[in-house]
Amino acid sequence: MQNRLVSARRFATLLALVLPPALGSCVSTSPQRKAVTDGPWIAASPVLQQQIQDEAKRLPWTHGFERLEQIRWFASLGEPGYATLLDLATDPRDDVAAAAFAAMGATLDNRLVPYIREIRIPSGEDHKDLQLERARTLVRLGDWGEIPTLIAGLRDDRVYTRSLCHDALTEATHEDKGFDPRASDEAREAAVSRWEQWWRDRSSDSLLSAAN
Repeated sequence: MQNRLVSARRFATLLALVLPPALGSCVSTSPQRKAVTDGPWIAASPVLQQQIQDEAKRLPWTHGFERLEQIRWFASLGEPGYATLLDLATDPRDDVAAAAFAAMGATLDNRLVPYIREIRIPSGEDHKDLQLERARTLVRLGDWGEIPTLIAGLRDDRVYTRSLCHDALTEATHEDKGFDPRASDEAREAAVSRWEQWWRDRSSDSLLSAAN
């Protein structure tokens, strides 16, 4: 459990780089996102459930270290917090939804995968960070079908986004391919090409295809 909390803290810290304060005002104009919260989760006690509800209400209005601590706290709850996190992942504010995805990814509980897959998120460049956060979450939970999304993220213009995508890829696959998010354009592109070739080779694996 301690290792999971450390991992949650590290991932949440990286998340802060992807979600600057200005993103908090980004609201989707797409159709309302679908919440899928029913699941075989252990129910929270009445006292804990009240705490969960209180933290969920505060989440849209927290920033910086306070937001990171909330992500860590939700991740540490395990099953009693899943229904609330799945609901928060449908919030029209991208930074709130991304925080919920990050907390679920930090649990490392792959039972969440089918529920996360059913959450519709908006498309388009304005919501790119949310798309990447959802992809990172699914890959961390074992859904390698989102690996191409993270590989594409290695070409992002922002160093911190490239770093996040690379960290998620290496954590899940134990591969590196020589990618350095701060390297020259040419060096990065060569490494991305190696990642793409690796994925083409792996995606032909019948077991991997069946899993996704």
